[in-house]
Amino acid sequence: MTPALPQTLTLEEFLKLPNLEESPAWEYIEGRAIQKPMPKTRHSILQKRLVAAIDNHSDAYTALPELRCTFGGRSIVPDVAVVAWDRILLKETGEPEDDFLTAPDWSIEILSPDQKANRVIDNLLHCLQNGCQLGWLIDPDDYSVLIFAPQQEPKVSRGDQPLHVLAGVDLTLNASQIFAWLQLGKR
Repeated sequence: MTPALPQTLTLEEFLKLPNLEESPAWEYIEGRAIQKPMPKTRHSILQKRLVAAIDNHSDAYTALPELRCTFGGRSIVPDVAVVAWDRILLKETGEPEDDFLTAPDWSIEILSPDQKANRVIDNLLHCLQNGCQLGWLIDPDDYSVLIFAPQQEPKVSRGDQPLHVLAGVDLTLNASQIFAWLQLGKR
């Protein structure tokens, strides 16, 4: 079950909550603060491997785990947010601003066993409606990746079908390769 705070909050009130940055992450959706489920081993391995694979295959983008993205009246924390380097706002010191106030270029979610798929899909659709170019919903129990792109129907990918990635990410990957990362006994 996903914990939620009972009262309706404004986005500004949510962003001032004292426990906001506790793990697992809290998200703000339609006036409610909702805590994401605690990641488990398979989730964490997939997240770690995706961040490394994307970062190793792009100079234009960076993959960031658990980046809070506040935009379009929501504050969400994708499992992996892929953002173009030139979209990260910098302080005068040259360091990045802490608050990321726009949709990521690519939002990746890894479905946890006790997570509601429609809630995650809703966040991916919100990202696409606010400028995100690509969304993935990875389902480790179904060994599938549901791919979302603007103005297109979602597409389920399994097996050896190449997965759609952002232009500028020189990565060829399919669902079989992603789920093979979980085969620790075959390393």
